[in-house]
This record gives sequence, C-alpha cells and structure tokens, in this order.
Amino acid sequence: MSHAPLHPDTLAIHQGRSVDPATGAITPPIHTSTTFQRDADGEYRRGHVYSRQSNPTRQSLESCLAALEGGSEALAFASGSAATMSVLQCLKPGDHVLVTDDAYHGTRHQLEQLFTRWQLNHSRVNSCDAAAVEAAIQDNTRMIWIESPSNPLQGVSDLAELSRMAKSRGLITVCDNTLATPVFQQPLKHGIDLVVHSTTKFLGGHSDLLGGAVIHGRDFSLAEVLRDIQTAGGAVPSPFDCWLLLRSLSSLGVRVRAQAASAVTLSERLAEHPAVEQVFHPMHPGHRDHERAKHYLPGGSGLLSFTVNGDSDKALAVVSRTELFTRGTSLGGVESLIEHRASIEGPGSHTPDNLIRLSIGLEQVNDLWRDLEQALSIASS
Repeated sequence: MSHAPLHPDTLAIHQGRSVDPATGAITPPIHTSTTFQRDADGEYRRGHVYSRQSNPTRQSLESCLAALEGGSEALAFASGSAATMSVLQCLKPGDHVLVTDDAYHGTRHQLEQLFTRWQLNHSRVNSCDAAAVEAAIQDNTRMIWIESPSNPLQGVSDLAELSRMAKSRGLITVCDNTLATPVFQQPLKHGIDLVVHSTTKFLGGHSDLLGGAVIHGRDFSLAEVLRDIQTAGGAVPSPFDCWLLLRSLSSLGVRVRAQAASAVTLSERLAEHPAVEQVFHPMHPGHRDHERAKHYLPGGSGLLSFTVNGDSDKALAVVSRTELFTRGTSLGGVESLIEHRASIEGPGSHTPDNLIRLSIGLEQVNDLWRDLEQALSIASS
C-alpha cells in the first residue's frame, strides 16, 4: 500500500484500532481494569500502571485524536471543562490570558470565578481582529485563548496571524476547535500550540458521553506539564466513555459534513425570512468573517445562530414552538437542538437577547425548515 498520508476520514476509522490478535475481534475491547500487573522485577514493560495515569482504551482514543488534529499527542479528559481547566492550570498566579470575547460561557466562568482565586488575570478581546489582540497584550500576558468559530456568534479568527504574533512574543496560543472539528479545521497546521475540544459535542456526536481533549504539536515541555496535571488531577474519562468516543469518531466526517451542509441551507432560508433580523454562520455570505472562513474552515460548522425581529420574549416564544428541534443545551448530536442562548449564559453574556442558537442534527433538512417556519410564524405576527 502507498505511504501517502491518509485522509482524516480513514484515520478516524483505523487510527488507534487493530484486530485483537487473540480473538480476531475487529471492534476493540473495553479495558476496565484500574490497575495492571507488574513484572517480576517490579517494572511495567507492558506500559500501564494505573488507569488514572494510562489505560489501553484511553491510549487508543488519544492516538486517534492526535492523528485527526495532526498533533504529536492528545490527552483525554473527563469533560471539555476539565480540559480547559487543565490548560489554564499550566499558568502561574499573576499571568494574564487574552480570551475571545464571545467564547463559551463555561470558559469565561472559569476565568472570572475560579482562576481569580489564584490571581490569574484575563481580558476579553475580539480575537477576529488581530490588531485588537495585539493592542491588548500586556507585559504579563502568557496565553491567547482563541475560540474559532466562536459560540454563538461564529466569529472566525486569523489563526496564522495570531500564532505569528504570539510566537514573536513567546506567548502560548490555544484554539478551541469544538465547533469546526478537525474535519474542517486543524489549528496546529497554522502554528497554534494547543487545540482543545469538548468531545461531548461533535466528536462524540450522539449526546451520550462526556469528554474533553487537548492536543499539542511539538511543545513537549508544555505537554509534560499537561500530562502531570492529567495524572495528578485525575480528571480522566472512563474506559467506557473512551470506547464510545472512539466508536463515534468512525463516522465523524460523514456526520459533520451533513450537519454543516444542512446548516448552510437553513442559514440561506432564514436570511430570507421576514421574522429574522440577522444570521450567524461562517459560510453565509452575509457573515462578517465569511471570506476568512472560506480559507480556514470551508464547510463551517453544524452550529447556526440567528436573531429574530423583536426582544427576548419573542425569541423565547419561537423556541417554545418547535416540534422537531428539542429545547436543550449542548450541540453536535444527531438530533437538532434549539435554545435561547442569552438566558443560558446569564449575566455578562455578550449574546444578543433576541438570539436563538441551533445545533443542526441529521434530520432531513426540509423537515427542519418546516419546523422553523411554523415556529417563526409567531415572530411574524
């Protein structure tokens, strides 16, 4: 067979998996053991000591995640929030973080409520504006946290420019790639140091597992710190969740391409609806970052937001009327979800009060459109 690089869709099926030599099983087993036998001389030549440190099922998952992002190594965590917290724990009291202004509210909560206790400073900045990021860098800035596309306004950052800027100053760059997934965007190839995922979302894809991941390029000193945090902190996923995620990655490409295609179709139709004020999807020509998105993540995302003509009450009324779209927080599953985002995020949210966020599933797009149309009829009246 040729040694040409494998397509990500192929890697998602084969990386981290092998036929069980003992049984011939094609599907990998779940290794639930928490501890592993030592050799007679006290060594662990088979590579595993204790499951908080490493586990064969988690090792298979981490191998697959690293390959998909084009990274050197992946570290799996029990949730996206655990992954985020572990990255921020690499910093010291007194350090400063620049974070995308409309980043996931859980990330902002950690910075605003938890890390202030150990004097980690932060500022919110429009990371889609490289000049604004440069102007916001302080003497104690250590990290630039980018969410691209952002949630829920779908802002797309110039990853290569931000990476160049950060490297010239010795700063760490982190990109939350949850919405794009490695199918549409691989931040490490643009010079980003760390990629973070909530694997609960599109990578898991079935709303039945909780997980997170951090993937690094070649900054092995930073990776060593992260591994220590992963092991000592113990926020690792269970073997079963690792197995579920590895199973889900097999269909990642076909799932997210279908979801993103439906999101594009719905964004076009929503933009023409009289009850809709503005649509937020990076592949929609009316989006402020559309041209940049065509370069960084052609296809965009299965996430879509829009504002209605009216206030929060009007938006909540629309959300309450859908039948196929389920009212729920989260995204990336095979079922479509809808929510009034500002009321979820609470005080300090930059999300407009009249914004509705959609996570597009795998339902037939015309069925989803009919559901939105009937729900929007209340906003037109």
